[in-house]
Amino acid sequence: MKNSHEGTKTRRNTKHVGSPLRAFVSSCETQNLTPKLRFPEFRDGPGWEDRPLNDFLSESRLPGSKGNVAKKITVKLWGNGVFGKNEAVQGSVNTQYFRRKAGQFIYSKLDFLNQAFGIIPPSLDNFESTVDLPCFDIAEGLSAQFLLEYVKRKDFYERLGETADGSRKARRIHAETFLSFTIALPPPAEQHKIASCLSSLDDLIGAESQKLDALKTHKKGLMQQLFPRDGETRPRLRFPEFQNGPEWRSDSLGNLFETTSGGTPSRSVQPYWGGNIPWVTTSLVDFCVITEAEEFISEVGLQNSSAKLFPKGTVLVAMYGQGKTRRKVALLGIEAATNQACAAILPRKEIDPHFVFVSLAGRYEELRELSNSGGQENLSQGLIREIPFSYPSDETEQRTIISCLSSLDDLIAAQSDQVEALKTHKKGLMQQLFPATEDN
Repeated sequence: MKNSHEGTKTRRNTKHVGSPLRAFVSSCETQNLTPKLRFPEFRDGPGWEDRPLNDFLSESRLPGSKGNVAKKITVKLWGNGVFGKNEAVQGSVNTQYFRRKAGQFIYSKLDFLNQAFGIIPPSLDNFESTVDLPCFDIAEGLSAQFLLEYVKRKDFYERLGETADGSRKARRIHAETFLSFTIALPPPAEQHKIASCLSSLDDLIGAESQKLDALKTHKKGLMQQLFPRDGETRPRLRFPEFQNGPEWRSDSLGNLFETTSGGTPSRSVQPYWGGNIPWVTTSLVDFCVITEAEEFISEVGLQNSSAKLFPKGTVLVAMYGQGKTRRKVALLGIEAATNQACAAILPRKEIDPHFVFVSLAGRYEELRELSNSGGQENLSQGLIREIPFSYPSDETEQRTIISCLSSLDDLIAAQSDQVEALKTHKKGLMQQLFPATEDN
């Protein structure tokens, strides 16, 4: 039975579906709709049935508030759920919002290809969205969680998303188009079994992800204690054997280290490339020890460009780059050249390169806040040289701090691998639990 919410609801039929979708639907009808993996109690059951979504979904448009007072919701990308939206700027009084009910399916017209799907949770009952985030009541015979897992599959949203209207950067899947899509359905009992299995796996992934976040938070807090704060010369937390040691030394990076940057040989001169000198770009600068490169330059390329060969132990800082790349740091575990986007902090005696690396890696957010005059976000050699840096004169204390943080990094890496392994397991399981769709 349909959920009986008041307001306008629209059903769509599939008689006037566009030709790309007709071709896809036709191909689905000839395919084997039996998944490779079924739970024992369903193995002798019938194959799955191909059904249009409008057999089970109806769009809900319960009139709500105007944009200036609406309690708004948003759908996170990549299947990350539905959340309340906090806006610093008040919405328009001319924009109509619609009330949404717990248990309804919701998606973003604009971000359909970015897996922006969700189910309204009870905590957001009666929150509101515009028609750009349409919501649907779900009839009996279709499990809401099964539907969500089904549409989050890349095979579904990417293939059918090709029917979207609009430009490449603003392609929209309208409600009537979405309702015309077909899905392969098993009996309700099998739907619930699959949904329960995948939800349990999601819970496990969530729990392991929380452990990972807790480790990262612990490391961040520990670093705030192991390194002196601004204006201080002693850390709040010091290992017992160093508690009576001297104050830490502090100066700018430019006064403590030689700093420089790399360069790029001309791409149009073939002999400059394909040699045996590793050439590192900011894409490899990711809080790691770099032991290999994706590109190599020749000795003649090095000599005829501003590229330089940096020694093992050089700390690299990404001065600019895409997204979060900017301000990331890495440590060269090999001799290598770099491009001009990498600032190089050369090693010196008395300060362990790993200590420099872990110190700057722990200050990522601080480095992200640095900007050049005029508000430019890219770093410069001048800004890097002005960064304050503190260190204990006792190299044994430096190595003790390195060992402590490295052990914690190992735990974080192992936990991260655990989370990724679970995600990979779920992805593989979904490929087995849902019928495969062959390419047209």
